[in-house]
Amino acid sequence: MTDAAARKPMPLPSQWPVVIGGVLAVSWGVGYLAGFAWRFGALLVIGGLLGVCLYHASFGFTAAYRNAMVRRDVAGVRAQVLMIGLAVLFFAPTLADGVSATGIEAGGALAPAGWEVVVGSFIFGIGMQLASGCGSGTLFTVGGGSVRMVVTLLFFCFGAFLATLAWDLPAWAWLRQGSRTVSLGREFGWGVATMGQLALLGVIWMGLGRWGRGRQQKPIWTGGLTWRRLLSGPWPLLLSAVLLALLNWLVLELTGHAWSIVWGFTLWAAEAAQALGWDPQTSTFWAGRATFLARGVFLDDTSITDMGIILGALLAAGFAGRFEPTLNIPAKSLLAAVIGGLLLGIGARMAYGCNIGAFFSGVASSSLHGWVWIVGALAGNWVGIQFRPAFGLEK
Repeated sequence: MTDAAARKPMPLPSQWPVVIGGVLAVSWGVGYLAGFAWRFGALLVIGGLLGVCLYHASFGFTAAYRNAMVRRDVAGVRAQVLMIGLAVLFFAPTLADGVSATGIEAGGALAPAGWEVVVGSFIFGIGMQLASGCGSGTLFTVGGGSVRMVVTLLFFCFGAFLATLAWDLPAWAWLRQGSRTVSLGREFGWGVATMGQLALLGVIWMGLGRWGRGRQQKPIWTGGLTWRRLLSGPWPLLLSAVLLALLNWLVLELTGHAWSIVWGFTLWAAEAAQALGWDPQTSTFWAGRATFLARGVFLDDTSITDMGIILGALLAAGFAGRFEPTLNIPAKSLLAAVIGGLLLGIGARMAYGCNIGAFFSGVASSSLHGWVWIVGALAGNWVGIQFRPAFGLEK
């Protein structure tokens, strides 16, 4: 993730085609999708806003964990804690009621919490550091013009699809044995679960403060917001944290499920494979999900928000004057992007999601698997950091 502080004010003349193209793409996309259902158009707008928030604050998970582990700069992780805490508060009333504002059954992001989550998130964590991106980080850096992260995205999709074909492997089936979906809200009541999670997040906040004591910390709030800064960045981490929590809640209200990312990647790869002659009926995983393939990516909630994030980040990069794709990528770094992308896809599919769908949305939904996910992912990130120098990446 790049340092947002170095950004140029407002778009340069060379960036106006990017801005105009982005505006036209979003406008056409909203109109096209709204022709099927108004909420699809709204989801593209929400995805676009997510992309702007992520890009303008360089709100990444990968660099945040590396900075906390290596430099004891905990600002990025603390911003995540605040974001998740707000989402816990926003989600609780809707999930307790069981119905979203649009009348759709609201379940949030629930998944089994078992060894497959531990192993999958560990693999994902290694992939984060090799790829230099996570689920959300990959999308907003692709939108921002990173050719290297386009490579990561392609192999992320491929890895996620490969994992679905391995769904019946004995080792994976063994890992899933005994796994159970646990909603803390349903188990203990929404009041107790909400207060308990907020208390745990508070303990984590204080623990991070002790870990980072005496070390230089990036401020999470810098003030001085103007219209120019809102358009071209950089944004303070706190602003993006608040908006990301709010936008995730809006996804929940529109769709009944929380913000997720990796299902879209999986579906894109499956659609491509089917176009090349692959038969979904040969896969246990896909045989039961034929309706998703029949519906297509443009009528899939997750795919729409994913595409919106890319477009929103593209617009943000244009306004910041930083959309500057380059093909000058060192071979070792490119290899790390390939390996990292594969690990991200495989790990996320095993763990029922990435840093967004499993961790952020999982914890916000009071799902135990969200907490299990972050334990494995942090361990994987530490291992991945040790491998970075071998690929010419900064530790």
